[in-house]
Amino acid sequence: MAQIKSSVNLLYLRDEELRQAIELLYYAYRDFTAEPDAILARHGFGRAHHRVIYFVGRNPGITVSELLAILRITKQSLSRVLGQLLRESFVEQRKDDADGRRRRLFLTDKAIELERLLTAKQSDRIARAYREAGAEAVGGFRTVLRGIINEDDRRRVAPDDHAESD
Repeated sequence: MAQIKSSVNLLYLRDEELRQAIELLYYAYRDFTAEPDAILARHGFGRAHHRVIYFVGRNPGITVSELLAILRITKQSLSRVLGQLLRESFVEQRKDDADGRRRRLFLTDKAIELERLLTAKQSDRIARAYREAGAEAVGGFRTVLRGIINEDDRRRVAPDDHAESD
């Protein structure tokens, strides 16, 4: 396999290279969220609503406790957002069959439609960037993102097929 040469010495990353990465992350996040933000605003929703809709969609039947563990926000913050989503029939709660005290969260049909639209916009942006960067860059990008995420949460996302020590 051919070695890929880089102008960045990975063992000695300079402050400027690290700052550039931070800046790139800020700009990327801004643009990654811009289209969804505009769509969400039409519903009177923000990014917190988007995160709840996304993770309930990815984990149908998730409990409030499990959602709190993923989002790492206060119960009060989640209560405000989830309350609105419940009132406006984007999310529904169902009793757990095994434990009636526990409530499980599910998206309603209109939330599923909204989640698909938001995810399609973001998926298009990522797919375009992947195509521009090339196949080798995709794995490296994934590895870098996983490295930024704290170790406990790495288990929540797709495993790194190339890492043996995770």
